[in-house]
Amino acid sequence: MKNLKGAALLGQSGGPTSVINASAAGVFTEALKQENITEVYGAVHGIRGILNEEFYDMGQEDLDELLRLKNTPSSSIGSVRYKLKNPKKDASEYDRLLEVFRKYNIRYFFYNGGNDSMDTCNKISKYFKNAGWDCNVMGVPKTIDNDLNITDHSPGYGSAAKYVATSFMELYQDAMVYDIPQVTIVEVMGRNAGWLVAASALASYKGAGPDLTYLPEVAFDTEEFLEDLKAVLDAKGKAIVAISEGVKTKEGKYLPELFGELKTDAFGHAQLGGAAQALADEVKNHFDLKVRAIEFSLLQRSAAHLASKVDVKEAFEVGKRAVKAAVTGATDRMIGFERVSSNPYKIKYKRIPLTKAANTEQKVPLEWIKPRGQGLTQEFIDYALPLIQGDDKAKLEDGLPRFAKLKKVRVAKK
Repeated sequence: MKNLKGAALLGQSGGPTSVINASAAGVFTEALKQENITEVYGAVHGIRGILNEEFYDMGQEDLDELLRLKNTPSSSIGSVRYKLKNPKKDASEYDRLLEVFRKYNIRYFFYNGGNDSMDTCNKISKYFKNAGWDCNVMGVPKTIDNDLNITDHSPGYGSAAKYVATSFMELYQDAMVYDIPQVTIVEVMGRNAGWLVAASALASYKGAGPDLTYLPEVAFDTEEFLEDLKAVLDAKGKAIVAISEGVKTKEGKYLPELFGELKTDAFGHAQLGGAAQALADEVKNHFDLKVRAIEFSLLQRSAAHLASKVDVKEAFEVGKRAVKAAVTGATDRMIGFERVSSNPYKIKYKRIPLTKAANTEQKVPLEWIKPRGQGLTQEFIDYALPLIQGDDKAKLEDGLPRFAKLKKVRVAKK
């Protein structure tokens, strides 16, 4: 659908990252340059904002502040976890979206998110086509989980991986300093894919990482864990354990679920967290020593002070390329990466059909995972190292980061 003339709209969805705003900066700055784009809007809290007809007028922002988004963490215009109903069962929300798009003549729609967001993007695109509304729809990927399919990696992962690896290296210095036995258990995000906890292997690569590492790709065996932990303690007197929040037993239960019930979010996913504490309690029952449970939690996805230069650059670029693709007629696509080489690191940008990106997960290859929590292979190190290179962070004012300060001018409802 080439030569569409009308407004462009960006929505952000799902968990924030330290570079999701870099993609927003790419979309906004590029869209403002395009002749066929008449207005540039930012949806206030993603799909919910569109349904409520709540937009920011990005054309009112200073260019310098938009560019500062490249080094500002989290979702500048507000994110959301909202699952649209199945249009075959209830099309009312899609009818409302179509009403809003027509009212504001929105001809370009960009949705910045992960698996569920790409599914939302795909459903909206199909519905608009069937309804006869010409609108080029593009997915802009992001996720610290690195689980988006058909792309070498996802914007957000490199910076989060750098934070995880660096934090483990720093924790190592502290956890090994005392002359008493101690176990430190660190919980890292990752529901079904263990890419982020795998990043702790980069710390091990530098000689300061965990002794045992557990990914959700491999069923967790409590008896084996206790045996392997004892072996580490017998050899060193201390141990550091890295565990993904999404680790399950062979029966399919999350570790915290062994001791209570888990709530679910808007997408029906279990609300995770507490795996480190659950495992720490189990360790205390078997060993007479000091045990610490640490949960990186939100820190790992908002640590812009450790942002990878590669990650920031690529996140900004996918936003720009999504706009350039849309104004030349591309639709129903997500911008992704194809790796050409790791040394030197080189990638190609590609347009991935939304149907392939939606609701599918890319997991850590099993052949990269060593047995019984012994870490990751060199193949993973070679894959991940290029993604964490370089430093790109906000300039300091009074010793503190100067993040973007948007005016956030609301668009008057029509």
